[in-house]
Amino acid sequence: MRPEKLDHVALFVSDPDRVAAMLCARLPFRVLERTDEFVLVGRSPELGKITLFHAPGPRDRGALLHIGIGVPCAAAATSLDAEEGLVVELVPTSAEGQVELRHVGLLVPDPGASARAWLDFGFEMASRAGTVERVQLGGAFVEFHPGDPPCTDRPLLNHIGLLVESLTEVEESVAEQGFHVNREVDAENSKAIFVRGPDDVELEYIEHKPSFVLS
Repeated sequence: MRPEKLDHVALFVSDPDRVAAMLCARLPFRVLERTDEFVLVGRSPELGKITLFHAPGPRDRGALLHIGIGVPCAAAATSLDAEEGLVVELVPTSAEGQVELRHVGLLVPDPGASARAWLDFGFEMASRAGTVERVQLGGAFVEFHPGDPPCTDRPLLNHIGLLVESLTEVEESVAEQGFHVNREVDAENSKAIFVRGPDDVELEYIEHKPSFVLS
């Protein structure tokens, strides 16, 4: 099971339109899709995106520390508060790069153990960023920062979406390894399987159908 890239990060927010407007005002993002359940924002459909699901607020940050967005030729790393507890880090990247997801920062009790656990779900070990343990996937990272995430039944983080070429291969691997499947979805332009990942993070393995296209 080897996902191609980090496709999206999905969040629970009380006002998706307001948070989307904030992100689009501060980043070269646009609204790619809007439904009764969520607002999807990003640079383009093919790049990493942020999905904002409507849920009663306020939300708790829980294990999610921040989301990192790569910004070509940025002078230095900066952070912005995108409301509702969401912290976005703007990370300088090369001039040839794109404005898209760069990393997801999580608060975990044992960063080393978390990094090893995520390898079973298709990630590769990455070099540390200072003292921060990391795993990687298609040029993007999940970072593990030491700490005890507060218990909450109203988390900000919904799930992390991983793009795969073949969902059939994922289903076979999930069955072989005995991962817990939360649900499966067959939508108009994509199909996906959601599994319980490490650190109580839900992972969505998503395959785009040939009809996949967003405005």
